[in-house]
Amino acid sequence: MLHAVIPAGGSGTRLWPLSRATNPKFLHPLTGTAETLIQATVARLAPVAALGDTYVVTGVAHAPGIARQLPDLPDSNILIEPSPRDSCAAIGLAAAVIAQRDPEAVMGSFAADHLVRDGARFVEVLRDAEAGARRGLLMTVGITPTHPETGYGYLQCGATIDGPVRTVDEFKEKPTLDVATEYVRSGRYLWNASMFVWRVDVFLKELHRQQPELHDGLIRIAAAWDTDDRDRVLGEIWPTLPKISVDYAVMEGAAAAGLVATVPGDFGWNDVGDFHTLGDVLPADDAGNVIVGDSATLDGGKPEVLLHDSAGTVVVPQSGRLVAALGMRDVIIVDTPDAVLVCPRDRAQDVKKLVDELKERGDSRI
Repeated sequence: MLHAVIPAGGSGTRLWPLSRATNPKFLHPLTGTAETLIQATVARLAPVAALGDTYVVTGVAHAPGIARQLPDLPDSNILIEPSPRDSCAAIGLAAAVIAQRDPEAVMGSFAADHLVRDGARFVEVLRDAEAGARRGLLMTVGITPTHPETGYGYLQCGATIDGPVRTVDEFKEKPTLDVATEYVRSGRYLWNASMFVWRVDVFLKELHRQQPELHDGLIRIAAAWDTDDRDRVLGEIWPTLPKISVDYAVMEGAAAAGLVATVPGDFGWNDVGDFHTLGDVLPADDAGNVIVGDSATLDGGKPEVLLHDSAGTVVVPQSGRLVAALGMRDVIIVDTPDAVLVCPRDRAQDVKKLVDELKERGDSRI
């Protein structure tokens, strides 16, 4: 069994105005069912991680919502960051706390806001990754590319170690389309989904080698975590920790040292990054229209969404009003009580620009 760690941070700016800083995308039901993304994440990890060995690392603002959505998760397993310090501090905190409780534990880190279609295959891949981790490797779960994708980083794979386990020679940044096409054609590259499996002692040793300041701070915090001194130590040390991603802080250097390996995953993964993606992965009607969330009826039995002569349209009805569209093709309509978004599906990635502009204005609706 693994100790499962679920970093739950960020606001999902490309899913604005549905996803907000105080109500981020992982708290929304974007799975095609009533489950929210974080609930679905915990459910698919259940075959490999007991609930008592499942941890969520999140911020102060999100902790109450997570506790409500995961009522059976022990309160002590919600690790609250005083402020965002990027993924290495979040994942490293969990590793250090777990090591205090179980020094020989194998942990896996899985984002709260990803979608996985084939849960059984996902578990099989994790078993292979766990076997590599028990050998002392820092394991990633790479995603077998289905197309050239410029929005993801890539893992450059090397020699086969055992079964499906392959070395990771290098982490690659998001490529241009031509480079991504060559990556996929070569068969040597996987998408970097930021899923990790490792022994906590191995990870902490490598963290100490590459980021001694970050390592030492996290160890001091973890030593006080289950004591009355937690808040004081956390408040003193946390703001001083380097703000850096786990890829940059540990994994890239570990790969150069031959310590990183991967298992390819083909379990229907998607990071649900924008509304266009939701239109591709959620159930659609015969015209390719997708309605996100509960779209049953308004009071009086009137339809919440009325589409006529429209195709490929993604509608997110969140205000309780009737949303009607006529003659629309490949557009996104998001209706919330205080903001409405309308844009072409091929501009879904640019929604972040609107959020950036609202931030500059000091607008609270982000």
